[in-house]
Amino acid sequence: MSAVVDRPATPVLRRSRARWAWGLGASVVVLWSLAGAGLFSGEVLNPAGARQLSRFAAGALAPDLSGDFRQVLLRGALVTVAYAALGTALAVLLGAVGAVALARTTWGRRRGGWLVARGVVAVPRGLHEVVWGLLLLNVLGLDPWVGVLAIGIPYGAVTAKVFADLLDEVPRGAHDALLAAGAGRGAAALYGLLPPAAGGLLAYSAYRLECAVRSAVVLGLIGAGGLGYELSLSFTSLRWEQVWSCVYALTLLCVAAVVAGRAVRRRLADPPAAAGDRPRRDLVLTGAGLTTAALVVWSWWYLAVTPAALLAERTRQQLSYLLAEALPPELSGSLLVSLGAAAVDTVQMSVIAVAVATAGAVLLAPVAARPARRARPVPWAAGVVVRLGLLLLRAVPPPVWALVLLFVLRPGILPGALALGVYTLGVLGRLTAEALEELEPRPAQALTALGARPAATWLYGVAPRAVGPVLAYALYRWEVAIRDTVMVGLLGAGGLGALLATSLQVFDWPAVTTTLVVLVLLTLAVDLVSDRARDVVR
Repeated sequence: MSAVVDRPATPVLRRSRARWAWGLGASVVVLWSLAGAGLFSGEVLNPAGARQLSRFAAGALAPDLSGDFRQVLLRGALVTVAYAALGTALAVLLGAVGAVALARTTWGRRRGGWLVARGVVAVPRGLHEVVWGLLLLNVLGLDPWVGVLAIGIPYGAVTAKVFADLLDEVPRGAHDALLAAGAGRGAAALYGLLPPAAGGLLAYSAYRLECAVRSAVVLGLIGAGGLGYELSLSFTSLRWEQVWSCVYALTLLCVAAVVAGRAVRRRLADPPAAAGDRPRRDLVLTGAGLTTAALVVWSWWYLAVTPAALLAERTRQQLSYLLAEALPPELSGSLLVSLGAAAVDTVQMSVIAVAVATAGAVLLAPVAARPARRARPVPWAAGVVVRLGLLLLRAVPPPVWALVLLFVLRPGILPGALALGVYTLGVLGRLTAEALEELEPRPAQALTALGARPAATWLYGVAPRAVGPVLAYALYRWEVAIRDTVMVGLLGAGGLGALLATSLQVFDWPAVTTTLVVLVLLTLAVDLVSDRARDVVR
């Protein structure tokens, strides 16, 4: 009787060939994007701007710390925090409600309903917060609800998708028992799935608060107030000392949000031991919850938001006017040709940004990782400097990086791509460092014990196992970069963002609708390609 040998579902050779094919394709796309940015043909540098760039850099050593400007920074920081807190609260509320509708468990075998629900959520998720802010400004005017809704709506859609994925991963015993007892699918999901997934949901909510701080800054650049608005005023007037004061204030806010969010996530991952038969109350998480609730209440009072503004007659009239003007969308041949060219620019911009960020993250993440988990000895001070540098890169909004790069680069998609690359490096470098910290250290330790040098230990004990997580994060950031191109496109860096800015300036609402539809479809296409690439990488 012959033995039965289990074979892998996907042969190793076939998977290896698929990886090589995707790698070759990615290399070709990167070269195509660089060629489209004009890197291989024509001049891209602007030497005349070197003097202004040096003045900008010199301002970092002499920020404006006068009493009057400190008061301006304090008021701006309070507005930014308030927008971030209320926007995150709204996003978590929408995410908790939407997760029940998006979870596969809720729909069971009714796949059609699940696909429709996912498609509905893809629309707000595909539009950047800046786009929501610009649209809401035309409906609500300069009302605090603009910043809150511009963060809450897209973040709520993203949170609903993530929450739904978390719900689908928890054990379904309690959920199935409630269904068997006659409970509805919504109630079964609410009481059978949400409690066991609470830890993951809270951890992701803390991460969203970190992201909301940066989004609130970006919204300030379009007039919503806060530190972003002060940064924009200082940059426009070329007051580099004030610009750097705003940047340092943003960095401190981001540090506070990162530290608080990481403390909550670590506490959830490693809760205190139970005392006897009764679970021990975690005072840290309890304090964090009470502080968050107090922050939301304070933000509501400080911004003076009121539901009456959303229900006002002027709001309804303006919304009706915009919908009537925006529909049906424009489908003229000239616009579609322009949209096609802009979509190509958008893809090329995002590809260059992710390529730059990935290369930088691979170089910097080993230094930024915690000293106890590094595979090669690095001075402690170097790790601190790199981590602070990555934080600074992601604290400054991409439009600011784009304006700085325009000092020394000629207009086009390259300044926008590099600006997104610098910003994405700050995010991807942190994610990559955390991925390295989570790797099992024993293979590297074994190589070290056998006498391998640090470089060999890194190449053979760490790097091969880090490829998968790093590429997965890079592909995820590519999805985000597609949406982020709108921010730099509004400054004239090209792509769909530039076309959207032109349509908004002349109030061509049918063209705005068509541009937004193309942007959402492009985002969905990138999501599908990225998801397929992640399957190959795994």
